[in-house]
Amino acid sequence: MIAPINHPQSAINHRPSTISPPPSTSTFFRRKKVLVTGHTGFKGSWLSLWLQSLGAEVFGVALAPTGSTNLYELAGIGEGMESCILDIRDADGLRTHLQEIQPECVFHLAAQPLVRQSYADPVGTFATNIMGTAHLLEALRFVPSVRSAVIVTTDKCYENREWLHPYREEDKLGGHDPYSASKAGAEIVAASFRSSFFKESGVRVATARAGNVIGGGDWAADRLIPDAIRAFTSGQPLILRNPGATRPWQHVLEPLGGYLLLAERLQEPGGSGFDCAWNFGPDSEGNSTVGHVASRVADLWGGGTVEQSDSRSEPHEAGLLQLDSSRAKSLIGWKPRWSLEAALELTVAWYRLCHAGGDVAALMIEQIREHQEL
Repeated sequence: MIAPINHPQSAINHRPSTISPPPSTSTFFRRKKVLVTGHTGFKGSWLSLWLQSLGAEVFGVALAPTGSTNLYELAGIGEGMESCILDIRDADGLRTHLQEIQPECVFHLAAQPLVRQSYADPVGTFATNIMGTAHLLEALRFVPSVRSAVIVTTDKCYENREWLHPYREEDKLGGHDPYSASKAGAEIVAASFRSSFFKESGVRVATARAGNVIGGGDWAADRLIPDAIRAFTSGQPLILRNPGATRPWQHVLEPLGGYLLLAERLQEPGGSGFDCAWNFGPDSEGNSTVGHVASRVADLWGGGTVEQSDSRSEPHEAGLLQLDSSRAKSLIGWKPRWSLEAALELTVAWYRLCHAGGDVAALMIEQIREHQEL
C-alpha cells in the first residue's frame, strides 16, 4: 500500500538541482519536516515546490499522478522530496507512515476535487473527502511531532444561496452536489477533532477555503483552463456549460501563500486564536464570469473559439459564488497580489512554454519569486 514513486527524468522539463529561496520570505520552514497530502496533484505540486524553495524537508502522501501529462512529473517535483503512494482511505497505512516520518507541519490537500466526478461517484467522493480527512486527523493524534495542520477544503463548502454578498467563514455550510457536501463534511470533521482532541494537546488545526484556482499545470477534466488549452491546441472549439456563472478566480500561488502564512501563524506563541476557518479568495475584481475568462484565455493564447453548450441535461453547478477574505487580511496580513488579468497571463504563459517543450519548473520558480517579491 505504500510504495516509492519512480520519477521519470525529462531532458527538456527538468527541475533545477538547486532552488534559491525567494528573498522576501521568512525562514520559518527551513529544515522543518512538512507533510503535504495530495502532493502529486495540481495545487500539491505547486505547494511542494514552494516548500522546497523555502528549505523545508518535504514529505508527500498521495495517489500516483494520473495521465500521461501531469505537473508532478513534468516539473520533477518528486526530485526534491520524499514521496510515497498512499490512499488516505487506508487509515492504518496512513497512521503508520506519519509515525515513521514525524512531521511538524501538515498541509492536507488530498481529495477527490471535481464536482462532475462527484456525481459519477458520490460514495467514493465522500469516502475520500470526509473519511480521508478523518483518517488523517486521527493519525495526527498519535504523532507527537505535529504542531500545526492546515486542512484545505473549498469555497463550495458553503450552503450557496446565490447571494450577491461574499460568503464569510461564519456562514452556513452545505452543498448541493456531492463534492460540495463532502467538503462541508470535511470542515465539520476538522472542527470536531479540533474541539475534542487538539485543543488539549496543543496541536493547532485550521481549515482553508479558496476560490477557483488557475495556473500552469492543471490538466484535470471539466475545468475551464485545462479544457480551453486542450481545445485550442487541437483546433477544436471550447464548449462552455454555463458561461454566465460567476466564480472567484485566482492564481494558485495566492491561496498557497495564505496556507503557508497560516501555518506559520498557527505556531506562534499566541497562535491558538488562529485555529479556525479561513477564506483566501480574490478581491472583487477577481469575481468574473466563466464566459469572460474563457474569452480572455482565447485572446491570450492567440487563437481559439468559444461556444456555449446546447445540452439541457448538465448536472447542477452553482451560478454565483464569492468569498469574503477580510479575516485573513486583517488578522494574519494576507492579501491577493495578482489581478485576474495578471493571473490569466501567467497561466497562459506556462501552457505556452509547456506546449513548446520548455523548462516549466524554472518558470514555476520564477513565478513563485515574483509573487513573493510583491
